[in-house]
Amino acid sequence: MQDNTAAADHVDLCIIGSGSGLSLIDDDINDWQIALIDNGIGPNDAFGGTCLNAGCIPSKMFSFPATYALAPTHAARVDVDLGVQGIDFKAIQARTFGRTDAISASGLAGLIRRENLQVLFGSATFVDDHTVRVGHRQITADRIVIAAGSRPRQVRAPGFDDPYLQAFVYTSESIMRVEELPQRLIILGGGIEAVEFAHIFAAMGSQVSIISRSEPLLRALDSSVAIRVTEELAQRLVLRLNQSVIGLDSDDAGGVVVSTQDAHGIEYTYQADAVLTCVGRIPNGDQLRVDKAGISLDEKGFIPVDQYLRTSVPHIWALGDVCSPQMLKHLANAQARLVKRNLLAERAGRPLEARDERFVPQGIFTEPQVASVGATEEQLQESGVDYVVHVQEYASVAYGWAMNDIDHFVKLLADPTGEHLLGAHIVGPDATILIQPLVQAMNLNQTISDVAKGQYWIHPALTEVVENALLGVLRVAAEQSAAL
Repeated sequence: MQDNTAAADHVDLCIIGSGSGLSLIDDDINDWQIALIDNGIGPNDAFGGTCLNAGCIPSKMFSFPATYALAPTHAARVDVDLGVQGIDFKAIQARTFGRTDAISASGLAGLIRRENLQVLFGSATFVDDHTVRVGHRQITADRIVIAAGSRPRQVRAPGFDDPYLQAFVYTSESIMRVEELPQRLIILGGGIEAVEFAHIFAAMGSQVSIISRSEPLLRALDSSVAIRVTEELAQRLVLRLNQSVIGLDSDDAGGVVVSTQDAHGIEYTYQADAVLTCVGRIPNGDQLRVDKAGISLDEKGFIPVDQYLRTSVPHIWALGDVCSPQMLKHLANAQARLVKRNLLAERAGRPLEARDERFVPQGIFTEPQVASVGATEEQLQESGVDYVVHVQEYASVAYGWAMNDIDHFVKLLADPTGEHLLGAHIVGPDATILIQPLVQAMNLNQTISDVAKGQYWIHPALTEVVENALLGVLRVAAEQSAAL
């Protein structure tokens, strides 16, 4: 990597992080001197952020072929006998990282060519509210944007800090570059990363076990969805739920042994060739010494921001995982665009634009797929909000018949009139695509009647399950209103 050490130490804008923060750099601010500071991602200290190098993009390039590997099971449901001849794990790795590594390298090269930009590599720490140190350099800036992302949380149990045993322990930032497909893989955690990687490695041939301290998997989701995913994954891999990890030891036969304990104090041991820790992520604000700039982290380690994405120091902004508990790339991208618009508005003396993050969707690329937006039924119950609910099975529409699908559904939550969506949750094939008209309805404040009845829905496409779910909510609301 190169370092433009000849550039001036004072800049108009300093950006910390090379993920979504890169969206700020374009021709609109060519008249600004910019410093970009990046510490790299993963075992190769890759440039370009988590999503490109160790997150969304490479994991989907793994999950797509993994889903193909399940084709014989799905085909058998419609009387087709298929077989998988094999999976070339090395070829998948080469195709994935051949593309992402090239994008990282070319993106960096293009940035270095910009005359108004200096790229600095290393850990950034604040000296004061206008000064950032990286290595032996100090950069002063009129404006600073913190886009430093997050990092995998480490398991704090005996053995996980042992240098020898660490060779068997991976995180989401390293597991996809493992030298050989592990025969026995233990995944610690029950969230999104855990179920996505469980799908990938189980489909590719590993004997996968998930160990989670709670039940069901994906417990932050609507419980109907979480339970369905847990039931389906239990058919493909081993689930050890309601167990906490208490240690990691070497195995005389090679590999490692993970020790756990359940709620009754009973201890268990599990052998593995590799252990993947998916126990959450930590925002990187704690590594930046933001207190030196007059910024305090909240109780969960996030940098607080206002409706414009400014921190408590008006010329310092933040975006992405470092300030957003959702930790979603599409949210970080939207925040980067908003910060960019607000930087330009501030320069021009125009009013700043406020963010609207009420209805941010999420997708989970396991098998089955999951997508959700808005409130869960449990959240509505806890907050005392009145609602109506309707569940539409894939099996109720023609394309669902063609698929012979008996497991999957769309669940909608609406206000008592049935006209305004409060939450939407889908589990099943193409869930991350089917959710989009519902995301649009919520963000644009469209009524359910308008969305369901104001357009043509292709017959017999799978999207009819969404149409019928919307009509079902209207019907349930009308029935409940008539019963009053």
